[in-house]
Amino acid sequence: MIDFSKEGKVVITCFDRYAPYLEMELKELGFSPADVHRTHVELKASLEDCIFLNMHLRTASHVLFEIQSFTLKHIQDLYKKVKNISWEDYLEKDGYFSVISNVAHESVDNPLFANLKIKDAIADRFREKFGVRPDSGSALNGTVFQFFWKESEASIYINTSGETLIKHGYRKIPGNAPMMEALVSATLLASGWDRKSPFVNPMCGSGTVAIEAALLATNRYPGLYRDEYAFMHIKGYDPGHYRKLKKELDRKINDHVDFDIIASDISNRAITASKTNASTAGVEHLIRFEVCDFRDTTVPEAETGAMFLNPEYGERLGEEDELELVYREIGDFMKKRCSGYTGLVFTGNLDLGKKVGLKPKRRIPFYNGTIDCRLLVFELYKGSRRGEPGSAPV
Repeated sequence: MIDFSKEGKVVITCFDRYAPYLEMELKELGFSPADVHRTHVELKASLEDCIFLNMHLRTASHVLFEIQSFTLKHIQDLYKKVKNISWEDYLEKDGYFSVISNVAHESVDNPLFANLKIKDAIADRFREKFGVRPDSGSALNGTVFQFFWKESEASIYINTSGETLIKHGYRKIPGNAPMMEALVSATLLASGWDRKSPFVNPMCGSGTVAIEAALLATNRYPGLYRDEYAFMHIKGYDPGHYRKLKKELDRKINDHVDFDIIASDISNRAITASKTNASTAGVEHLIRFEVCDFRDTTVPEAETGAMFLNPEYGERLGEEDELELVYREIGDFMKKRCSGYTGLVFTGNLDLGKKVGLKPKRRIPFYNGTIDCRLLVFELYKGSRRGEPGSAPV
């Protein structure tokens, strides 16, 4: 049985371009990342820490705890290397496990072959030691092991998450082409929103952006909405420790929000879906929902605030011409009605983004699935640098 309090190498994976915001989260939670890469962050932490991180991280995909790293030159050597690991320290002999492999090596043309070698090695070790073997399969509802192999460097980890963390568990009605919850969290962290001033989200769709803003502002973490993780199936797991952390999540909630969070959409159906999702997340009472054209959305008077829009990208033939007008109107709306706010336009069409007609302070790169996107950040001055009231630099 392994010691859950002993520190080791932890790798937290994320989608490409999320890593700076994952690092930001980790620092806010009191951790010190050792290395930050394009799709993962490394640090020293314990399995107890991994439990905490699974319950708190908004932008992560999986939390991995290293079992062993070794030199591996050919797939034929994998079975022996794996069989020598003390799997009985991590897995009950009557348990269930699955294996995920990420392989980039000339001796393997299918990572499933590596999965099979690892499963056979684990099963044979148990059979020789105990006369029985744990079950295995592809479902991630037991102990999950993750294998990485590139060139001659190989590592095996416990995947403490199981199913991905990018879904935060409250979105029962996804809507059309929604942004994933982890992506929304990353954009909010990138935006610089202070979590203390008004947040307005026209074209809200299924409400994910406004909901994630409310979750951030009130210290609600994703672990509130999930009760199944792969760490629960590691030998030596203490359910009492998990229940203690779950109670701490409830105590961290701060509903004393003295600013407006507003979500609007022209579609009644979208607002109904948004309210349902917000209710599941426990933040419906914190968001004002409006059925209206985006130009008629309430914009509270404030010295500062965030105005976040995620318009369509025009992926189908003929749509782009129609959307040019929408993007121009977004620019006019922000310039005329959002003085003092930070304007945020998330788009997967960089040409349409230029039609907003304002000069962005920053163009922050993201991927939405495979779509190359930008979060355009506009400073909407109260009176421009040229002294023209209510305008913004172009």
